[in-house]
Amino acid sequence: MTIDVKSYKKKFLDQKPNINLVPFIDILFTIMIFLVVTSNFSATDMPSDATDVGTGKPNVTDVSGDSEYYIVPVANLHKVTVNGVDRSDAISNSAIGVQARVIDEGQVSIKPGEIIITTPNGVSVQDAVRSPA
Repeated sequence: MTIDVKSYKKKFLDQKPNINLVPFIDILFTIMIFLVVTSNFSATDMPSDATDVGTGKPNVTDVSGDSEYYIVPVANLHKVTVNGVDRSDAISNSAIGVQARVIDEGQVSIKPGEIIITTPNGVSVQDAVRSPA
């Protein structure tokens, strides 16, 4: 009795691979459900070393560099008020330079097109802001 190798080889080579995607999709959905259930999407979580919670000011450790003034860009900036005094003359390209001490110790309120600044004691109105140009 002879073995018909030629027909077996032809039958083997003519087979198309059959890939079943159902188990892959099952595993993929299981992993996705696990990640969604175990993830934390809370926006209020803060690192434990955050000391200035809720003020909106950067921590001293978050500021890199030793600049005396920081540029604050605001879209369509047209008015800057420092302790009630109009300092709009210092605006350049919708931005203003604000002294670092004012950012750290004072109050900076940014509204659409307007910045209102209250300086800490010892900082004059002229020193609080300057043109960034």
